[in-house]
Amino acid sequence: MSSNQDSSTVNTTFDIPSSTPMVALLGVRDEYLRLIESAVSAQIDVRGNAITLSGQPGEVAFTQRVFDELLALLDSGHELSADVVRRSIGIMRQDSRQRPADVLSMNILSRRGRSIRPKTIGQKQYVDAIDAHTIVFGIGPAGTGKTYLAMAKAVQALQTKQVNRIILTRPAVEAGERLGFLPGTLSEKIDPYLRPLYDALHDMLDPESIPRLMEAGTIEVAPLAYMRGRTLNDAFIILDEAQNTTAEQMKMFLTRLGFGAKIVVTGDTTQIDLPGGQPSGLRIVRDILDGVDDITFCELTSQDVVRHRLVGDIVDAYARFDSRQPRDDRTRRHA
Repeated sequence: MSSNQDSSTVNTTFDIPSSTPMVALLGVRDEYLRLIESAVSAQIDVRGNAITLSGQPGEVAFTQRVFDELLALLDSGHELSADVVRRSIGIMRQDSRQRPADVLSMNILSRRGRSIRPKTIGQKQYVDAIDAHTIVFGIGPAGTGKTYLAMAKAVQALQTKQVNRIILTRPAVEAGERLGFLPGTLSEKIDPYLRPLYDALHDMLDPESIPRLMEAGTIEVAPLAYMRGRTLNDAFIILDEAQNTTAEQMKMFLTRLGFGAKIVVTGDTTQIDLPGGQPSGLRIVRDILDGVDDITFCELTSQDVVRHRLVGDIVDAYARFDSRQPRDDRTRRHA
């Protein structure tokens, strides 16, 4: 590394291995290079396989690390994309100790050439927590992958014979609707509430196998009310939309835990649809279970949103708006 005329800036040059095609690293028409340039303050000059960085020492070092991490991803067989490049830089900005290659190369499931893996630090911590604990609460806004990743871990556990069955459940309360007032049979009434779980299953398993697995009881998708009075052994159990459980329902669900079972509870405490101002079981369960061994709470944030980038911005905007409201209004809205 050599200094230029301005002692506060530095230059450094490094070579990309000839075994790595520059188009794989920099993207078609330098798409990935432009993403890197927009995210760092260092100046980047590419000539052949040599890359020269100029700027403040900290930014030059950071930029070189970005290239090192992208090369590590390529070496591990991970194909780069604009999303991968953005997320890699975000991971390093968020936590300098984390390596994008460790986060983004963690494979949970693969189907038809498509892999399901965590895409953020928070998501990886969440997946690691599911491996390490019997009961995990995944709490965060829409788009953070809390339910999708839990279901991927459930399918993985079934395929590796860690469990004998998967049980997916949701409280049948949304937008103030009650089942008794909806038209159709009971199955037709509950289907809209459970449809997102079916959709995720179709992403992870061959669609032709799902009816057979459900008929055999290997996979069960049912409203929360169907859990009452049962003990669930050797099962991976997911409670989705848990913010819409009452305190009594949450206790009922958690006490279904049997031997060889694992529970993941997911929800968003800013999206409570319980009627009549009932307190959410998800909002109070942390205080109740605080300090209980083998139970952990994972908080996902707007930084973990993996949908359109605007979703994270929307989540942050609502959080700012909510923080400006009087405390009494917030309490009523989230009760």
